Amino acid sequence: MSRHRRVLSKLAIACATTLAVSLSGGGASAVDEHEGQVAPLPALGVLGANFNENLDQLSYPELRTARADWVRGFYALPEADQVPPARSGTIVALHDAHARGFHTVLSLKFPMADRSFPQPGTAAMDAELARLDRVLPLVLGIADIVTIGNEPFIESIPAERDQRLNRFYETVARHVIEARERLCGSGCPTHLYMGALNRLDIPANRTPAVERYLGFVRETPELEGVDLHPHVPDEDAIQPFLDYTLPRLRSDQTFLVTEFSLVWRWQQHMSDPIPATFAKRYGYAPDTQVWQVIGDAIAHPFPSREWDDLLAESPWFESEKHLLRDEMARFRSTGRLAAAMYGFRQVPSMTAGWNANKPPWLLNSVFATLTVQPRGAGMSAPGYAWLDDFRSLQ
Repeated sequence: MSRHRRVLSKLAIACATTLAVSLSGGGASAVDEHEGQVAPLPALGVLGANFNENLDQLSYPELRTARADWVRGFYALPEADQVPPARSGTIVALHDAHARGFHTVLSLKFPMADRSFPQPGTAAMDAELARLDRVLPLVLGIADIVTIGNEPFIESIPAERDQRLNRFYETVARHVIEARERLCGSGCPTHLYMGALNRLDIPANRTPAVERYLGFVRETPELEGVDLHPHVPDEDAIQPFLDYTLPRLRSDQTFLVTEFSLVWRWQQHMSDPIPATFAKRYGYAPDTQVWQVIGDAIAHPFPSREWDDLLAESPWFESEKHLLRDEMARFRSTGRLAAAMYGFRQVPSMTAGWNANKPPWLLNSVFATLTVQPRGAGMSAPGYAWLDDFRSLQ
């Protein structure tokens, strides 16, 4: 039996035991067995590896190379209707990482971009909470941090980013808080945050609903803070996230940054001509655009030297190669950073349908799994610039 199947089998047994005990209303749950065994969160300031929806693509050799011992992914709740949560690749990976001694962050994602928020007290909301109840027994007591919501103000219908959004997430948060107390007890090692706010550098995004969202975080003792996702076109746009958010939290609360990048800066340069030196060295026409060369690397991965040369000779990228060093210094200087996560691997969704207008998330990745030839022995090649600073920040 493969390791993956063994983990699935053990997780299915744990799930059945947990749910049976929970429904019977007596005895210690399977989750309770983990109580007190997970180390408390570091006081402040860790940097970990973000895998988004691809937590099942954890590479332990790559994590060891980067000296990372924190990993983060998200779980989309509708998946529970298609795959039993105990067999979800994300939850299997969460348990596997936990068993190996890694610290874990899991964001609970509620995709609502194509449907209205159910209202509290309705059958539709009851169905949402029932789905959540199939997941929480597998997560509470295992994940060090659970964020309630992934990107609420993006993963919703624009016209409903008002009190309807607030009522939905407040209802979900209270349900998670109650479930943690019921399933995990007062010594539960899982810390709760609300997640995550985007583009707070744009004043128009600081709406009454965002104010209420942060007010709910501040006024709810069981919540330890909020998650931020500063994907921005310029490093100067990150400070407004902190200036706006931190004064609206309790002084004892902290914040997460489970995603951050300059992806919108990279996108501004996808139609630039490639560097003349690169074009001459590798035989490209001088008017070849950056996105076209990246497309070549997607189709036929480059040697590391060629990929590194493309980015090192592009001033718009080279000038930002210490983003991790600079922004971790900014986050840590507040004295209130709990954990930050940075994109770790290129994944297929980053390259599918590649064109000049596709957001170049793949340039953020610590490991260039899809655009650079692998090193062998289960190891991808590092992307340009990020690995050294990632290691030094541990």
